[in-house]
Amino acid sequence: MSDLGEMSYFLVIEVEQKNGDIFICQRKYANEMLKKFNMENRKSMSTPMCPKERLCKDVEEQVDETLYQSLIGCLMYLTTTRSDILYDVNVLSRFMNCAKESLFKGAKRVLRYVKGTLNFGIKLCRSENFKLRGYSDSDWDMKSTSGYCFSYGTGIFSWS
Repeated sequence: MSDLGEMSYFLVIEVEQKNGDIFICQRKYANEMLKKFNMENRKSMSTPMCPKERLCKDVEEQVDETLYQSLIGCLMYLTTTRSDILYDVNVLSRFMNCAKESLFKGAKRVLRYVKGTLNFGIKLCRSENFKLRGYSDSDWDMKSTSGYCFSYGTGIFSWS
């Protein structure tokens, strides 16, 4: 075994270590993905999915299923460091066996969002203050929406 110094790249994940903090991202992988699916010259989007968009497998034109599955597979691997697209990729992956035009457009929209957010990733910070905290917005009259979140240190790990 030999010491190769600080890790900078591992399984298509870029690792930057500074002042005790670690930042991991997949910038290079995302760029390669944009080139693979001919999206590098497209305009970027500010959101990964349109909230009013209806995804269905009804009577739309069928697209190349292998290409769609490849795109969703690449996006799934990108969610390793990009939790901001996790929900959208999950929704799109439900239709792997029946790729339609609207689904393919939705997946391309996620790619266009990734193009505008190439520098996003996960930052792991050193902290001396690891406390478990929970916050809730309870509604006793049951007429509005309630929510909660739990954090450990500086990271939220559960919310609704």
